[in-house]
Amino acid sequence: MQSMYFTEEHQLFRESLRDFLSKEVIPHIDKWEATGTIESFIWKKFGEMGYFGLATDEAYGGLGLDLFYTVIFLEELQRVNSGGFAAAMWAHAYLAMTHLNKNANHEQKLAYLTPSVNGEKIGCLGVTEPFGGSDVAGMRTTAVRDGDEYIINGSKTFITNGVYGDYCILAAKTDPSAGNKGISIFIVDLDSKGVSASKLNKLGWRASDTAELAFDNVRVPASNLMGCEGKGFTFIMEAFALERLVMGINAHARAEYALEYAMQYMSERETFGKPINQYQALRHRLVDGHASMDLCKQYNYGVVYKMNKGEYVVREATISKLKSTEMADKVAYDCLQFLGGYGYIEDYPMARMFRDSRLGPIGGGTSEILKEIIAKIIIDKKEYRLPKD
Repeated sequence: MQSMYFTEEHQLFRESLRDFLSKEVIPHIDKWEATGTIESFIWKKFGEMGYFGLATDEAYGGLGLDLFYTVIFLEELQRVNSGGFAAAMWAHAYLAMTHLNKNANHEQKLAYLTPSVNGEKIGCLGVTEPFGGSDVAGMRTTAVRDGDEYIINGSKTFITNGVYGDYCILAAKTDPSAGNKGISIFIVDLDSKGVSASKLNKLGWRASDTAELAFDNVRVPASNLMGCEGKGFTFIMEAFALERLVMGINAHARAEYALEYAMQYMSERETFGKPINQYQALRHRLVDGHASMDLCKQYNYGVVYKMNKGEYVVREATISKLKSTEMADKVAYDCLQFLGGYGYIEDYPMARMFRDSRLGPIGGGTSEILKEIIAKIIIDKKEYRLPKD
């Protein structure tokens, strides 16, 4: 535990959360991985424990805690060894609910944020489309005003919680001629007439429901517009920093857990009369993985510290996701190799870790896109500033 960032209260929270996950989540993980469905009771239990409200104001049922509680929440979720389950939880709390926390009005918060804190409503974020992911300004989904409603047409894809969720924080163009200034954000109930969801069959993250959503003349009350028309792009860009930092933290925690498991296995597995952790080729390879993991971990904690103080950490969060997810992929590859043939068997945890880790350099902005963002900052001197109201 890093005393520079974590207090005794943080440590007690970690111990309590780890105990909760051990008793209430881990016994069900294999079933949820096999069925691709997370049973509804666990959402309510997370809500009762306050885990969805760590970053939400107390006025709406949250706890209003600092970001290092969020770090602990993300790190401990990786230890259940289900990237899909973890993603369902953090996509609800830190993709959908981030927009409700920051951009919803009082009535919207009462209707959606408080039930989300309590685990009574499950949210998802709808930005990515079949025709483009990181090209947010190029989205094709439209929202046309019709009296006291908007009529939404279009589609979104790779939407975590999109099949079994209750609402979607949806980006759509209210003025297609205005480029990124014509994008707005809506809260759309997923049981609305005209909404359909197709479940995607993924390589990893098997426990989570990932959807392609279609919107066919879906009528949404004008009161479900967040902010005002044209503010959507600003809202999305502001939230990207947190999303990428979340994925960087997930990655270092995933790698740390993989290394712990591999070290335990290597201490018990013997060949030629000695544990395999005594072979220099394996020892040094594991040390390389541990060093890379710890560098990312300490960097990520530093970025969280800056964000917790209110700094706009676009560059730092982008670097966090880029380097941490690529590191975690390498660590998962090596740790599977340490297990030999057993690493390739589904009864051992490394196979799932290996598959789940592969999404890291893809989701939330591919490594290629992230490198271009960083290049614009450090080479082209592009400045990203906190959006003004």
